[in-house]
Amino acid sequence: MKKISKFIINNKTKVLIISCILLVLSFIGMKLTTINYNILVYLPSEIDTIKGQDILTDEFNMGSYSIVAAENLSPKEILNLKNKITKVEGVNEVLSIYDVLGTNIPIDVLPSEIKDKIHQDNTDLMFITFKYSTSDERTINAVEEIRNITDHKLMQGGMSSMVLDTMNLSNEEITIYVIIAVALCLIVLELSLDSYVVPILLLTNIGMAIMFNFGTNIFLGDISYITKALVAVLQLGVTTDYSIFLYHAYEDKKEKMNKEEAMEEAISETFTSVVGSSLTTIAGFLVLCTMKLTLGTDLGIVMAKGVLLGIISVLTIFPSLLLFFDKQVTKTKHKKLMTNFNKINTFIVNNNKAFFVIFIILLIPLYLANNKVEVYYKLDRSLPSYLESVKTNELLKEKYNIVSPQIILVDKNLKIDDLTNLTNELSSLKGIDLTLSTTKLAEYGLSDNMINLFDSDKYNLILINSKYDVATNELNNQIEEINKIVKKYDQNGIVAGEGALMKDLVTICDTDFKNVNYSSIICIFLILFIILKNFSLPFLLIIVIEGAIFANMSISYFTGSVLPFIAPIVLGTIQLGATIDYAILITTTYVNNRKTNKNKKECMINTLNYCGHSVLVSAACFFAATFGVGIYSKIEMIGSICNLISRGALISMLFVLTILPSILLIFDNIINKTNMKGNKMKKLNLAVLTAVMLSPPMCFCQY
Repeated sequence: MKKISKFIINNKTKVLIISCILLVLSFIGMKLTTINYNILVYLPSEIDTIKGQDILTDEFNMGSYSIVAAENLSPKEILNLKNKITKVEGVNEVLSIYDVLGTNIPIDVLPSEIKDKIHQDNTDLMFITFKYSTSDERTINAVEEIRNITDHKLMQGGMSSMVLDTMNLSNEEITIYVIIAVALCLIVLELSLDSYVVPILLLTNIGMAIMFNFGTNIFLGDISYITKALVAVLQLGVTTDYSIFLYHAYEDKKEKMNKEEAMEEAISETFTSVVGSSLTTIAGFLVLCTMKLTLGTDLGIVMAKGVLLGIISVLTIFPSLLLFFDKQVTKTKHKKLMTNFNKINTFIVNNNKAFFVIFIILLIPLYLANNKVEVYYKLDRSLPSYLESVKTNELLKEKYNIVSPQIILVDKNLKIDDLTNLTNELSSLKGIDLTLSTTKLAEYGLSDNMINLFDSDKYNLILINSKYDVATNELNNQIEEINKIVKKYDQNGIVAGEGALMKDLVTICDTDFKNVNYSSIICIFLILFIILKNFSLPFLLIIVIEGAIFANMSISYFTGSVLPFIAPIVLGTIQLGATIDYAILITTTYVNNRKTNKNKKECMINTLNYCGHSVLVSAACFFAATFGVGIYSKIEMIGSICNLISRGALISMLFVLTILPSILLIFDNIINKTNMKGNKMKKLNLAVLTAVMLSPPMCFCQY
């Protein structure tokens, strides 16, 4: 590492020039990376509902569909708009009841069960199908063009309309996220560091690492909008303390040697310290790759890559910036905010048993509350109510009872009698108020154009409408009943549509939540065992941070907050992976102090006095990077994750500075007895590493 350090110092100008070139390339890569705004595409491809979506696209040219509401428009105006929409690229079919009735026949001639689903008061419904999938760029462009050419006289519901609204809102907000995160981090750093210029250089370094991360996402093909929105603020919050560590090491060395030698030593020291602690953070993010919902893989790989690029930048770009702007750094030195916590630390140490008892008493209720936090899966619930897609879906629900349309695909060779019986059985189910198939449409005497929409060379299509909301127990139970009925007539029949997709999402995410939590604990336990060379310490540290996670989630329970489903899944692994570093710092410092001092209380007070400020600043930066975004974001999927993470940073800090010292003091004898040294540790490390290497890959298998 010394040779690399010397090379960086001797070539600091070249390092900065190369970094600027890479920055330009990263900007191009970022622009060429596709952003996915539809979470449902991350469901496993082998499930029936996804297969059903593929069949709809390939066999029916119905990659997506939209129910459109036309208010205060005459039949003639509706037909004129229909002709315009039909010409939009990506549109397959546009259906209106006035295709059958024309402009002269009154709509009252239709059976009430049909009329009430397409016409209420002054509002008529149209049905638009698109050739390409829900989140395909061509479909989104078509939805946007329809809004423009109809001058917003029509209200579009459906998933593609929601994807467009999500995209527009996310693109509006993401720059603000970065500005808020940088501004709040800058305040924290200006108060905690001793130079006005260093925080600017530090944030410049991290900003470049974030851009490198965005640029290299081009190799993944596409990333989720959630990943895009979170990666900058998370990377900023997680990697800031690496830069602070290097700066402090550099300043300490400068008192004893010239700046070049000081930086050489600082880079080597930082590499040794940061690489070990960053492994837990990287592992925490990579554990997300075990999720069946591959959104976890998306976020996990991008964030793990971001931490790695952050470390590389800290060891190359940041030293070059500090040396290049050394005069400016020196000129802008000021007294940093250094609050003396000696009295508080002494109180914590002297009352360590009381803190431990409080922790044990609270642990079980916090765990129970953590498991009772309610989540929701309805995607449009995380969006503001003023968006067109959300307003349209609400109108369809209130006026037409159209809450959850489902599409059933059965074999084209199914006998007409069986198709009729299937349709009738589905109609009789509680909560189903409309069932349409080719036999039903023919019975109503509707046009061949409409009937043709319901069959292809291989499949017949049945459209049903449920009164039950998406992702509710009522709808999920109903879909199970629908599946039983469909399989009775066609073993290969498929129930598709948003409701069925969301049911799969609920099932998969429930499994993911358990798997991710267990996997992150096991993975980080193994890394802690290697780093700390001790049997008991990994257990103790993980218990403390897990307790902080329980406390964080329990606040949501006691305040009655209902969270979007993805938030609890990613929170546990992010909070554990990112804040376990605080516990490692306190623990390693205390263990080292104990080697030279037999008074364990005195050692702990010295440890807290020495490390407390570092933990406080690190947690404050993590909080600052995410708190503002959580408050500002109108997309609850993003806002709730940021709120949980920002709160988690502070709770983890509090637990590490109060509960962890008491645990280390109480279990001091056990810790000493469970130390591993020499050949035994080497053999165990080799065994652990071999087990990890031989285990199935956690992440890249998804790609």
